[in-house]
Amino acid sequence: MSASVSPLHRLMLLLAGVLAGYQVAVGIEGEAWLAIAAYTVAFGILLLTSVLVLLFGFDVLDKAVVVIMATLLPLGLSTGLVARHLPSVAWVYLGFAAIGLLGVIVTKSWVPGWPSTLTLSVVHGISGIAIVLLPTSAALRGAAPLGYGLVGIGGAIIGLAGLALALLQAGKPLMTRETVLRILPTVLLVVTTAFVLGFAVG
Repeated sequence: MSASVSPLHRLMLLLAGVLAGYQVAVGIEGEAWLAIAAYTVAFGILLLTSVLVLLFGFDVLDKAVVVIMATLLPLGLSTGLVARHLPSVAWVYLGFAAIGLLGVIVTKSWVPGWPSTLTLSVVHGISGIAIVLLPTSAALRGAAPLGYGLVGIGGAIIGLAGLALALLQAGKPLMTRETVLRILPTVLLVVTTAFVLGFAVG
């Protein structure tokens, strides 16, 4: 069943897209090039998702590429955070991210069912933990301003939302399609706002 995008949802998607585009344009100063590249991928996915739904409606989320996009977002953001906070293992984590993304693509395309679901859960789980813990611990330890913890809060929300979206497309939904689509514009706006503000102060 096709789900229409309400005017309120369109406004939320537009604002989320503007914020994500702003972050891509201004970048994040003082970071290593790996972190900058990873953040650019993550915010680019946020921008692309907002624009695609705004232009083509929720039905675009039924495309197989959504699983890849929903995986690239947490992998990109977590890679950037690892490069910032744990630079000694940044390249190791990048290797995990590449293998994880490849695993998601392979299992989604050729080994559907529980292998695909397990791969999605592992990749999203590990990247989600990194997104939540690294900025949150830095803020609580005083190594970064308290507002930097917004990145962790946004990470927790987008991690759950991304997993729900990926599993929905993979045929193993955590919640109904209608519920996912109803909350997605709000999630995108709240998460993008949290990320932009968190990186601005951190």
